[in-house]
Amino acid sequence: MKKILILNGPNLNLQGKRDVEVYGTTTFEDYIATLAARFTDRAEFDYFQSNIEGELINAIHQSVGHYDGIVFNAGGYTHTSVALRDAISAVATPVVE
Repeated sequence: MKKILILNGPNLNLQGKRDVEVYGTTTFEDYIATLAARFTDRAEFDYFQSNIEGELINAIHQSVGHYDGIVFNAGGYTHTSVALRDAISAVATPVVE
């Protein structure tokens, strides 16, 4: 069974509570529960969100040997963080954004 880390950046902790007319009311906790139920026999999912760039970098570093892959939504850091890009390049864990 594959172990996947769902990693979210700044402000994504407000999913389901902010701009609900645009993004809806489903929270990431709801999404994780749906994923876990749908892929019970194929994958295990962990979820981590932080508004702090360094914590996201630490999560990427710590993924090595613990996760088969990362699904990453860097939020506002997507186009601005050289440090996150460097962290992704530095580890063997596959990352999909």
